[in-house]
Amino acid sequence: MEPGRIENLSVVYQSQDFLVVNKHWDLRIDSRMWRETPTLQKQLRHHFPELADPDTYYGFRFCHQLDFSTSGALCVALNKAAAGSAYKCFKERRVTKAYLALVRGHVRENRMTINYAIGRNSTEGRAHTMCIEGTQGCENPKPSLTELVVLEHGLYAGDPVSKVLLQPLTGRTHQLRVHCSALSHPVVGDLTYGQALDQEDQPFRMMLHAFYLRIPTHAERVEACTPDPFVPALDACWSPHTLVQSLDQLVQVLKAAPDPDPTEGNPGPCSTPTPPSKPPETEAQRSSCLQWLSEWTLEPDN
Repeated sequence: MEPGRIENLSVVYQSQDFLVVNKHWDLRIDSRMWRETPTLQKQLRHHFPELADPDTYYGFRFCHQLDFSTSGALCVALNKAAAGSAYKCFKERRVTKAYLALVRGHVRENRMTINYAIGRNSTEGRAHTMCIEGTQGCENPKPSLTELVVLEHGLYAGDPVSKVLLQPLTGRTHQLRVHCSALSHPVVGDLTYGQALDQEDQPFRMMLHAFYLRIPTHAERVEACTPDPFVPALDACWSPHTLVQSLDQLVQVLKAAPDPDPTEGNPGPCSTPTPPSKPPETEAQRSSCLQWLSEWTLEPDN
């Protein structure tokens, strides 16, 4: 697959207030360094110069974050009011997100809820990474829930691999990658939480993709489903041999499911656990919200 370029922006949803783009892998959302090119922000300015907001630093308000290496659905608010309504949905956990991934090994359980608290890693040399509670150097772990459904078993470049659907029920930094690694099934191509560098030379990218996104704002239901990038036609190294669960059927389940109730948590396709309740908003959090509205919001979960 060709690397991301300024010209090849893919839009999967567009309205007067929102865009949802299919972000390329190994592409930064934005950068204050002019040498960082291309970025999603620059792609948007190239394709939609009339939509750029001069009142923001980057020109566009990104409603959430995807890691540099993660591809897939990313929502952009086109005005301050839309940004505020999206922020409210994220804050109240009414957003539905689902990811596709190729993970190392054959996952034995077809459906599971991963429940490992995640904190920051204070170990020397790992300051910008996360870890699960109980590991050395794990600071301030917070409850974290991810639902996993196995779609296929197969081989990637001759090694056993599973294709899975992941649904984060909380929004911790690098949550999906950390949870998969904690199961001893790291994401293929994940150089931070996966295998040693000399064993991850085959994949051309990290195999994590934001597949489905739904943001039920008060004015409109922003919903987008991106193409599945993990198919043999796009990557000859991936050779599935056993179908466990149809992705098309899960998509129908996701689309038919009611929007999560803020008072009942965010049930996914596997089960219906209740995420931990959030404490009342502090003054510092409110200030952060106001800053977000003036620029853009980030809610990392992959």
